Amino acid sequence: MNLATAFLNTARTHPDKPAVLWGEASFTYGPMARQAVALARHLQERFGLEPGARVGLWLRNRPEFVPALFGILQAGAVVVPINNFLKPGEVRFILEDAEVDLVVTEASMEAHFPELVAGRPQLAFWTVESLGELPAAESLPAGVEPAGRRESDLAVIIYTSGTTGHPKGAMLSNGNLLHNVGSCRQMLSAVDADRFVVILPMFHSFMLTVGVFLPLLVGGSLIVVKSLHPPKSILQEIVHHGGTILPCIPQFFRTLAHASLPVSLPLRLCISGGAPLPGEILREFNARMPMPLLEGYGLSEASPVVCLNPVLGPWKAGSIGVPIPGVEVAVCNDAGEFLPPGVTGEICVRGGNVMLGYWNQPEATAQVLRHGWLLTGDVGHRDAEGYFYITDRKKDMLLVNGINVYPREIEEVLYRLPGVREAAVIGVPDSRKGEHPLAFVALQEGQPDDAPSILHFLRGHLADYKIPRRVVFLNALPRNAAGKVLKTVLRQQAGTAAGTQGAETTGA
Repeated sequence: MNLATAFLNTARTHPDKPAVLWGEASFTYGPMARQAVALARHLQERFGLEPGARVGLWLRNRPEFVPALFGILQAGAVVVPINNFLKPGEVRFILEDAEVDLVVTEASMEAHFPELVAGRPQLAFWTVESLGELPAAESLPAGVEPAGRRESDLAVIIYTSGTTGHPKGAMLSNGNLLHNVGSCRQMLSAVDADRFVVILPMFHSFMLTVGVFLPLLVGGSLIVVKSLHPPKSILQEIVHHGGTILPCIPQFFRTLAHASLPVSLPLRLCISGGAPLPGEILREFNARMPMPLLEGYGLSEASPVVCLNPVLGPWKAGSIGVPIPGVEVAVCNDAGEFLPPGVTGEICVRGGNVMLGYWNQPEATAQVLRHGWLLTGDVGHRDAEGYFYITDRKKDMLLVNGINVYPREIEEVLYRLPGVREAAVIGVPDSRKGEHPLAFVALQEGQPDDAPSILHFLRGHLADYKIPRRVVFLNALPRNAAGKVLKTVLRQQAGTAAGTQGAETTGA
């Protein structure tokens, strides 16, 4: 069994059922599966695609994402989802690191093709606008394993930012993702009558598993929301198409809790992931809505879901819930010893959902995979009833709208700017986005405090969501005796800068 086979099996069972709802358009399983098969043949015949080759998938949310995703898998290749908010330089790193020679994308990305090809001349592109021109597959293949791919074979490489300043590719096998889909199906009691509302980007690991693979492998439907503005349009689509399960990030649920609801929503449950769910948002939501809002926890390296509050309760505010079926979660100290309830340590995960490792990074893999356990880098504890809580992060990562942002990556770009002597970035709370980056900069002597120029430079090299809200200028960054920047001190200083808009200059 593999992901492509599982999707074809669903299509054979529900050929005339909507797989994707997009505005007023409906795309059924049968034609979508045949498109995936036709695309697989085209990629093999035109590009000589071989099993195991990495293929970039660079698309915005749109119906063609489904046949493109499963077409690549059907061809036996490995899908490398690409964040469509990244700048060309960031995309180029992923393509080069994963040795991607073919990208399945869309016409709106064509302006970036020359820059990407300049760094990787053998790179080829195929746009999904050509999907309708492919010779249609008359029927679905009867074979069990497209291109001979097994559960243990690599299926997807999800790039997640790392503290080294460059993203790392988490290698997920067919079995990893099928395991996570099966666990989520049990935990959510997902059935073929469910309609999942897709608001978040489909390239994101949370949405790829919970919002794409899960509904399509149980025979449900995706409601791919066409427009996110105004928020009222999202609610209209949920009502119009009868959405039953809504996975999203905390900030959207705050908006939903304050929205004017002319009619009751058909949702049976909401899932909050991608970032911690503030207790205030949960309280606001529960005060307005009849359906439960369940907080969960996961990471790309775990395919990604690890924990979730049970659908039937009890639900505990501030808790990420209990491990999903087939997954073990433990709290360990630095020596790898298991800690009892109530004691804080590192959250560790074991199960069939845990990644194979990081692409071409054996040392980084060895640091996080030990004796069968995945060390998450998150710090927390469990209570006497087995519910887990995240209290801190060992890493400096921050979450902007549920997307990982690592300060080191921003700092590396800041250090490229002439005149910057020292730089450090931290995350500060943001009521709308969860967190946002704040940059501290010490300049070379005689350099003017020019925050707009610094931010302009960053915008040319980083995705917009990674750009700091403000730049705080210091004479020198606070450091300990070993020379390490004291980010705890910077976080304290950030509190005094919270009410300031734009740049701020202070002494050290």
